[in-house]
Amino acid sequence: MVYSFIGFLLLFALIGLSSAWRSRGTKADYYLASGNVKAWLVGLSAVATNNSGYMFIGVIGYTYATGLASIWLMVGWIAGDFLASLYVHKRLNQATQSSGEVSYAGVLSNWYGQKHQPVQRLIGVISLLFLLTYASAQLVAGGKALHVLLDWPLWSGALVGAILVAIYCVAGGIRASIWTDAAQSIVMILAMGILLVTAVTHLGGLDSALLQMHSVDGFMDWLPKDLVFAGWLGAVLFVVSWVFAGLSVIGQPHIMVRFMSLNDSGNMKQAKAWYYLWFILFYCMATGVGMLARIHLPEVATFDAELALPTMAQQLLPPVLVGLILAGIFAATMSTADSLVLSCSAAVTHDILPHNVEKTGLLKLVTIAITGIALLLALSNNQSVFNMVIMAWSGLASAFAPLLIFLCFGKRPSQAVSIVAIIMGFITALLWRQFDLHAMVYEGLPGILSGLAVLVAGEYAFQKMKSGS
Repeated sequence: MVYSFIGFLLLFALIGLSSAWRSRGTKADYYLASGNVKAWLVGLSAVATNNSGYMFIGVIGYTYATGLASIWLMVGWIAGDFLASLYVHKRLNQATQSSGEVSYAGVLSNWYGQKHQPVQRLIGVISLLFLLTYASAQLVAGGKALHVLLDWPLWSGALVGAILVAIYCVAGGIRASIWTDAAQSIVMILAMGILLVTAVTHLGGLDSALLQMHSVDGFMDWLPKDLVFAGWLGAVLFVVSWVFAGLSVIGQPHIMVRFMSLNDSGNMKQAKAWYYLWFILFYCMATGVGMLARIHLPEVATFDAELALPTMAQQLLPPVLVGLILAGIFAATMSTADSLVLSCSAAVTHDILPHNVEKTGLLKLVTIAITGIALLLALSNNQSVFNMVIMAWSGLASAFAPLLIFLCFGKRPSQAVSIVAIIMGFITALLWRQFDLHAMVYEGLPGILSGLAVLVAGEYAFQKMKSGS
C-alpha cells in the first residue's frame, strides 16, 4: 500500500517538474501558462480542481450522514455550474486576452481597458483570505486520509501535501498545476470507480445493496428530515440553494483561471465537454460510494463521517488498491491546493502590492510563503473539511460572482458601485453563516442576490441621472 501510494506521488511530482521545460520565465507564463493551454487539459484541470478533497472527504461524509437526499447537492451543484458557464466562461476568456491581465482580480477590474485599482486590490485581499482557508481545508483532508490508512499523525498528510505542492508549483507555476491536474483527475476517477464496484460486490450486488439501504430508517428519503421549512417550500429552498452553490463556481479564482488560460475562446465548448462529462461521472460515483459506506460502516454515532471513504477502502480492498485510493484522495487535495496557492500568490504579487512583482524568483518565494501559511492554518484547524470549503466557496462567490455576471452582460458599473457590491455580497454571506441561517438556505444565495441588487440599483440610478441630464 505504502509503495503504490508513494509511486503515484512521485509520478505527480515528476509530471509537475517536467513542465519546467516549457517555462518561458515570465509572470504571464507562471500564472497563466501564457494563455496557451489545450482545451482537454483545461477541462480535466478544472474538474480536478473542483473535485477536491472536499469531494473525497466532505461530500462522501455528507452523503453517509444524509442518505439519498444528498443527491440534490449533486444535481443542484452541476446544474448551477452549467447555467453559469453558458454565459460567463467564454466572455471571461475573451476579456483575459483583450486586457492582458494575469489574475482573476486583474481581469474583473480591467474588463473594458480602464483599470480600477481599488477594485483589484479589494478582490485580491478577499481572494487571499478565503483561498488560504480553502487551501488549508485541502491539506486537512489529506491528513485525515493518511491518518486512517497509514496510521500517521494528522499533521503528516498536510505536511507531505504542502511539500509536494510547493515543489511543482515553484517548478512550473500554473502549467505544472494543470499538467498534474490532468494526471490526477484520471487517478481520482479510477480510485472512485474501483471502490464503488468493490463496495457493491461485497454487498451481494446492486439489488442487495439497495435493499439494505432501504432498511435504514429515512436513508432513502428524497429530502432531508431536518429541513427548516416543511413541505414544498423547504424542498424548493433546499434545491435552489445548491443550484446557487454550483453557480458559485464563477466566483472561484482558482477554477476560473483554468478557463482564462485556454488558448482559443473558440475551443471553450470542447473544454466544457471534458469538464462536465468528467464532473458528472465522478460526482455520481462519489454519491454512490457515500451511500454504500453507510451500509458497510453502520456505527453512525461513534464514527467521523468524513473518514468513511478511507475506512471503507481499508476494509474492502487489497493493499495495492488501498494505495490507489489514498493516491486518489491526495490527488484531489493537491490538484486544488496547488491552484489555490498560485491564486493566492497572484493576489499578493499582482493585485495587492502597490507595485507589481515581475521577477519569477520573487513570485516563487511568495508561492512558498503562501504554502507555508496554508500549512500552519491546516495544523491549527478544528473544523470539518465540508464546513471550511463551503464557507470559503460561498464567501468568494458572494463577493465576485455578481460583478462578473454584470460585466458579462455588457454593463459598466462604476468603481464605487463595484466596491459596494463586492462588500455587500461578502458581508451578507458571512453574517448569514454567523447567525446559523445557512441551515435554512445556503449563504451564497442571499450573498449573490444582495451583490446583484446593489449593481442593479447602481445601474438604475445611473440611467436616471443620464436621462435627467
